[in-house]
Amino acid sequence: MSRTVYVNGDYLPEEDAKISIFDRSFLMADGVYEVTSVLGGKIIDFAGHLVRLERSLNELDMQKPEAFDDLLDIHRELVRLNDIDEGMIYLQVSRGSSGDRDFAYPSADVKPTLVLFTQSKPGLADSPAAKTGLKIISIEDQRWGRRDIKTVQLLYPSMGKMMAKAAGCDDAWMVEDGAVTEGTSNNAYIVKGNTIITRHLGNEILSGITRAAVLRFAKEAQMKVEERSFTIDEAKSADEAFITSASTFVLPVVELDGAAIGNGTPGPIAARLREIYLEESLKAGV
Repeated sequence: MSRTVYVNGDYLPEEDAKISIFDRSFLMADGVYEVTSVLGGKIIDFAGHLVRLERSLNELDMQKPEAFDDLLDIHRELVRLNDIDEGMIYLQVSRGSSGDRDFAYPSADVKPTLVLFTQSKPGLADSPAAKTGLKIISIEDQRWGRRDIKTVQLLYPSMGKMMAKAAGCDDAWMVEDGAVTEGTSNNAYIVKGNTIITRHLGNEILSGITRAAVLRFAKEAQMKVEERSFTIDEAKSADEAFITSASTFVLPVVELDGAAIGNGTPGPIAARLREIYLEESLKAGV
């Protein structure tokens, strides 16, 4: 049975879903997106994703879709219609279509395109990678300068994931001016002693919703947090490392560019933060 998806006010079988070939997300990557996890049928960190979506729209001077205030109800209906217990909901807003290709933004009477669909991921909370850890390579960060806006410009992150795959690894951390920015689809962390170190917020990285929650939980658990840049060499000498994202939660990193991190096995801080995040998120899910 096909999924039910949402396109501009309508719930449709996925095979019937269509947008214009002139949509600016297709022609110009002129769109933003969010991915929200579902655990136990509950939507995780929804409020944070909505705030970030609004910020992305504002930063690009893009209109809110007419259904903006109904997005929680739309998410819930898609979970219900597709019987999602564990998985993800993808949301995308583009500047819409004026019926032709033009570099200039369309007039204000052109409505944004709003699309949502679900992905069922049974076992999402019980990922084997949480027990084995990830192997990471480092690559040059060649993305545009406004990575704090969650746009659909994902070609280079996709290339990075393929570079990692070609190297027999799981993912890549991107490096700019000698310092790690972030992973291809996640925020990056190292641990030295009892201190968690992750890059400070700025235009260079995305302000992860899971990142914010995990750092809050870490501080509540009396863990020390430093938000600053770190190098690949510093990461290689760390006691442990991990990533966070909405679709992976917290996953340990055990190898970087062929060098074992710590003793080459998942560390206790990453494991504890994953445990806390899942427990607290399930309680707070909507």
